[in-house]
Amino acid sequence: MSRIITNSTPIIGLSILGKIDLLCDIFDEVFVPEGVYKEIVFSDSVNDYGKTELNKMIDVGKILLRKVENRNLVRKLYGKLHEGELEVIVGAKELNIGIVAIDEKAARTLAKTFQLRPIGTVGILIIAKDRGLIKEVRPLLDKLIGYNFFISKAIYHHALELADE
Repeated sequence: MSRIITNSTPIIGLSILGKIDLLCDIFDEVFVPEGVYKEIVFSDSVNDYGKTELNKMIDVGKILLRKVENRNLVRKLYGKLHEGELEVIVGAKELNIGIVAIDEKAARTLAKTFQLRPIGTVGILIIAKDRGLIKEVRPLLDKLIGYNFFISKAIYHHALELADE
């Protein structure tokens, strides 16, 4: 059984694309920590990307809301990373999940020190293409960039290479 716990950025990115279902199509169980949920649903941003989609996925049981138990560790690590990112990492360890959906470089680095495998929004799209769930990666990456979703040129070109585009 494949499981993943996700940070806000992959949820937001996939929601912009209308592809949040890819998480559940690729993984048997998808978890979101309460801190990430609050960050998306109670955001003061003028853009409510992911809010409706996340609530719907939780309501139908496709995404599972997770309360991280080791709040002490989250507090100790708090500083460079946001609470949601830390909850993803700590939650993954508590649930014995090896893969975390995180886009931010510093959070990915910390996840690796916890012996977790980080995968980002772009990686999810590549897996989706490999499994025939989407036809092309390039138009989706271009759409994300059009919404000011940061994707470095190096990651963009590497993704297209991996996707044979």
